[in-house]
Amino acid sequence: MTDNSEHSERHRYSEEDVQREVTELEGKSATAARLFDIRRIIGGLFVIYGVIVTITGLTDDDAAIDKAEGVNINLWTGLGMLLLGLFFLAWLKLRPIAPAPPDVESGVAPGERPNE
Repeated sequence: MTDNSEHSERHRYSEEDVQREVTELEGKSATAARLFDIRRIIGGLFVIYGVIVTITGLTDDDAAIDKAEGVNINLWTGLGMLLLGLFFLAWLKLRPIAPAPPDVESGVAPGERPNE
């Protein structure tokens, strides 16, 4: 029985310790979610590729256009990709992920006073 009591003494955490740890993990998770938001990645890639393909479409010669049955496919595809990328980036700007609570961003756990 003493083995169990020693085990529980070594792993006893106060409620404040647990709350502080949870708050820190929530802050790190929120920061990672904002950095790696899939809308930012997809939007950025589509904008970059859209610009490249649009420039290609603007500089295509008649042989490339004739090969696509008279449609400047690079131009239209590039513009479509550009619009889709801008849509994703606008969506990110208009509907961002909820910001972390102010206490989490400053590194101060709820109920604690910041060091002055």
